[in-house]
Amino acid sequence: MSIRGVHLKPLSRYSDSRGWLTELYRDDELPEGFRPAMSYLSVTLPGVARGPHEHVHQTDLFVFLDGEYELHVWENREGEMPAHEIHAVGATNPMAAWVPPGVVHAYRNVGDAPAFVLNFPDQLYAGEGRREPVDEIRHEDDEDSRFQF
Repeated sequence: MSIRGVHLKPLSRYSDSRGWLTELYRDDELPEGFRPAMSYLSVTLPGVARGPHEHVHQTDLFVFLDGEYELHVWENREGEMPAHEIHAVGATNPMAAWVPPGVVHAYRNVGDAPAFVLNFPDQLYAGEGRREPVDEIRHEDDEDSRFQF
């Protein structure tokens, strides 16, 4: 991984006669200073993308266990070299991905069925009591954006 602060961690699946188990994250393995503040699950339809967008203050911890996704990350922080990385993640390559503020990110479901993604961001969406501005800079509707699939 070459984009500073972006971390990918392969996840292991432990199977037995009851089914399987995957540790999503461990407090003793989180990046320095990162603590999840909330969690959510989203389901994305085949062929559909979420993003690209970035956060000013928030770090995301995405967990890809289901389906087949392309995860895109673009360096967009001042003073950093532009970069664009694409990672195949999902059921065949389970992965936890930390994306820091200023790194534009998006993922597209490239499988043939709806699939879920978990996120454990370190900020509350819209702040305490949902009373603050949402910490997102969206690039989806900018036709001149360099953040294209």
